[in-house]
Parts: sequence; structure tokens; C-alpha cells
Amino acid sequence: MRRMTLKHLETVVAVAESGTIVAAAELLNVTAAALTSRIKLLEDDVGVALFDRTGGRLRLTSAGQEVVTIAMRVDLLLAELKATLTAHKDKNAGRVTIGVASTAKYFAPRLIASFARGHPRVEIAVTVGNRATIVAALREQTVDVALMGFPPADVPVVAEIFGPHPQVIIAPPDHSMAKRVGIDKTELCHEAFIVREAGSGTRNNFDAFFAGLVLPPPRVHIEIGSNETVKQAVMAGLGLTLISAHTIEAEVAEGRLAILDVIGMPIMRQWYVVRPQGREQSPAGRSMWQFIVADGRGFLPKIALPVK
Repeated sequence: MRRMTLKHLETVVAVAESGTIVAAAELLNVTAAALTSRIKLLEDDVGVALFDRTGGRLRLTSAGQEVVTIAMRVDLLLAELKATLTAHKDKNAGRVTIGVASTAKYFAPRLIASFARGHPRVEIAVTVGNRATIVAALREQTVDVALMGFPPADVPVVAEIFGPHPQVIIAPPDHSMAKRVGIDKTELCHEAFIVREAGSGTRNNFDAFFAGLVLPPPRVHIEIGSNETVKQAVMAGLGLTLISAHTIEAEVAEGRLAILDVIGMPIMRQWYVVRPQGREQSPAGRSMWQFIVADGRGFLPKIALPVK
């Protein structure tokens, strides 16, 4: 079979959309005879009929429908290629996809909005998910940059720190430990805890903080896949939780949650901006990366923490 060209795909789509050779020929600015010959040569070459010619109109066969489906995908890829080439000519235009770990969604919108104001012709797509989701996106190289708690060890990436990321334990404000100072973490082993799902960075921090104790770790009372629902559960008195301090700014300021003064807390992690290693950065992606590295820290929530 000879190589199928874009002209072949254009021909099949035009006939499928117009329904007749004459209409398709006018659309493509060729004669009806030339178009008929082109389709016949194509069908002879591929060895299958692409059109059903009964009833006076041309209707796609199942093979023809496959050709049209693939042609539409090719058209989208060509549009993406055009956008990519345009972006290489103009660093202030193009498209950037940013992955946002669920804990970062409390400040990421402000960061992205500020970048967008300075780059109005850059199209921005955002993917929000837990750590496992963002790591998968980096592995598959479906994001240009990602905001996350710490870079994956099993995926080739480039990473830079852009700010501190404190982890704290919170309780309802009327909890017996809410006003205490210097709580030993062994005391927390007798408390029920609400935790994030396995695979989240917050759950990894919880497991690491209580690992290696002589006493059994705290009882996991409820496992929840959302920071918002975790906070609501704590406020309802269902248990304590270990959580990013950057997710509780409003609730602490309003007196709806209390940060416990636990020895060894806050656990000070870092916020990273991460990108797939080996993937060429587009000008728009490079601009986003540089913006986060230079200015990302200024968008982190401000919250008073116990002195470690």
C-alpha cells in the first residue's frame, strides 16, 4: 500500500460531510471526475471500500468511518503543532499545563492568576489531584510543570524549592489539648485520627511522623480523600488530623480549628516546582517555571505556627 497522505484524508472527510462527489469536488476545488478517480485509487490501494454507494448518496462504511475518526485526530494534532510553533516564536503566547497537588490548591489559583495577568496570551490548563495523580502526570509527561510537596524518586524530574511547607496537627478549638503547650506525640497515640487516603503526601507525612514509636500509632478513625472534608470532620469532633498548615488559614483565623503545640511540630517540608526531565520546555512553560521559582513563595498562606 502506498503512503496515505493528508490529501487522501481531506478527500474522505469532504465526501463524508457533503454526501456527494459533486459537492465535495466544489469544496476541494477539483473536478468531480478527478475526485471520483482519487477515491477509487485510494480504495483499490487500501483494499477495502470506504463508501457505500447504494441509494444515490455516498455513505461511509465502517472502514471509512475509522478513516474519518483518525482524520479528525490528525486535524487536532496539526492545530496543536501550529500552536507549538507559534509559541516558539513568541514566549508570551502558547499553552502551559500545570499540575497542582490537592494541598496546593489553596494558593495555586492566586499564583496562576498573577501569572495570567502578566501573560494574557498564554493558555493555561490545570490538573488537580493527589500526589499519586501528579506523579503519574509527570511520568507520562502530560504536564509542563507541577506544584507538589516533594519530587518523586522514581520519575526523572527537574525540581526546585520555592517555599516552606509546614505540617501541623489540628483539633477542634474546645479539645482538651487545644490550649496546652509542649504536647508529646506519644500522648496523641490515644487519640482517634482522620487521615487522607493512601498515596497522598499528607498521608505519607502522618505515617512517617508516628513511625518508630514504642506505643502503637494513633487509631485511624476515618480515611477521607479530601482536605475540605477532613477539616469538616475535625470541626465536628470526629478526631484529630495531621495536615498542611497552608490548607487551614481561614479556619484558624476564624477560630474554627486549633493548631496543637506538639513537640517536634511543625514538620517543615518544602514546596517544589517540578517538571519532567528530558522534555523540552516551551517558551510559555519556561516563563511559568521562572515565575514560580522567583515569586511562588509570596503566594503561600501566612499563618502563625507554634515554635518548634
